[in-house]
Amino acid sequence: MAKPVTVGLLVRIEALPGREEDVENFLKHGLDLVGQEPETLRWFALRFGTSSFGIYDAFGADAGRETHLSGQVAQALADNTGVLFTQPTIEPVDVIAEKSPT
Repeated sequence: MAKPVTVGLLVRIEALPGREEDVENFLKHGLDLVGQEPETLRWFALRFGTSSFGIYDAFGADAGRETHLSGQVAQALADNTGVLFTQPTIEPVDVIAEKSPT
């Protein structure tokens, strides 16, 4: 049975003009990075529109979220701000219900 999640992060990313494909590839690579984070229980890369992207990740507790915020994906976001995309918005969220993967 999958571990339940209680908290998450919603990250919104706006690609710089002409960098949309690069942002998509950046997000695909992010999956490899979070695969090394045992406390990141769910992770999704999202596309909202032509140049709007996002990340949703979820954790069992605040400690996992805090660890993630100082990890490789957060560093990669910082390193690519102004290069691939504008300053991302990062919103902490509480998970009030979920359908857990089997």
